[in-house]
Amino acid sequence: MRIYKIVFLLLLANQLLAQNSIKILTEKKGVSIRGLSVPSEHIIWVSGSKGSVAKSMNGGATFEWMQVKGYEQRDFRSIHAWNEKEAIIVAIASPAVILKTFDGGNNWNLVTEILDSNMFLDAIHFKDSLYGWIVGDPIDKNIFLLHTKDKGQTWQEVGIDYFKENVNDGEAFFASSSTNMKHTKEALFMVSGGMSSRLWINGSPTNIPILQGAKSTGANSIAISPDENKIIIVGGDFVNDTLKKNNFLCLIKKKNKNNQVEWQLANKYQNPNGYRSCVEFVDNNIVIACGTSGVDISKNGGQNWNLISNQSFHVVQHQPGRKGAYFAGSGGRIGYLTLD
Repeated sequence: MRIYKIVFLLLLANQLLAQNSIKILTEKKGVSIRGLSVPSEHIIWVSGSKGSVAKSMNGGATFEWMQVKGYEQRDFRSIHAWNEKEAIIVAIASPAVILKTFDGGNNWNLVTEILDSNMFLDAIHFKDSLYGWIVGDPIDKNIFLLHTKDKGQTWQEVGIDYFKENVNDGEAFFASSSTNMKHTKEALFMVSGGMSSRLWINGSPTNIPILQGAKSTGANSIAISPDENKIIIVGGDFVNDTLKKNNFLCLIKKKNKNNQVEWQLANKYQNPNGYRSCVEFVDNNIVIACGTSGVDISKNGGQNWNLISNQSFHVVQHQPGRKGAYFAGSGGRIGYLTLD
């Protein structure tokens, strides 16, 4: 009887993997992709190392690869695209550069350059078509945060008074997937990692029960459900990427007796199967998390996770208008998962 059970479970696992197989759309040797933006059902942009950018206008059937002239040695780990013509990319490390294209990547305009040798820009996030933020590693224990109100044409530093506290020793922000910031109607959320890992809500930090205490540990990514009633945070330890311990948490939106919003930690939620650098809601129930040790999917809002692939990906974004998701990672690999 035990043998039959084992065979049944193996068949069930194989069926699950077959139903949720990730199709590789394109690859580019020697290029690491961490920036991914999917502004519409058919438009996909990615960015990464060696000044690389790629774009598809047909849902991933074909990709146009390009190298940003004059920035061939830069690593553009963050990208935000509005459509097939207009996109903005951000390079890590010094000098910090922010570039924008209006013609589909044929030409890139330098909109901001910061020469500070301590600069390291980690992620970009837009609330809507106009308002956006770029977060960088702390300088002198102050979080570096830029804000735009004009689609990234100009950027201003957010004053240090916005933050209620300085960062702790060894606390910073990861540039693993450009998904450590999200916005609701009420607040801007950010997650930090490293020796200390916290959730920042409108500049005010809260301790979170996620793996921390080493430079490679902490929160990497935050996702908010479409109805804005649930927050999921993932991370772990990227040098021990199969470790499942404290790599995930879920917060549920509640109203207190004064009708004020509070976020309560959900109990008895299962952890994903290892370190995860990115998490994304497809809808209010389907959630996908990816990392260097594999891809997990939850169909009940993060309560339970199934490992659907051992493939390594840095970032995942859902496909607007469909139950699908795009992935990107090392080797210039871009993949697609359909959930229809």
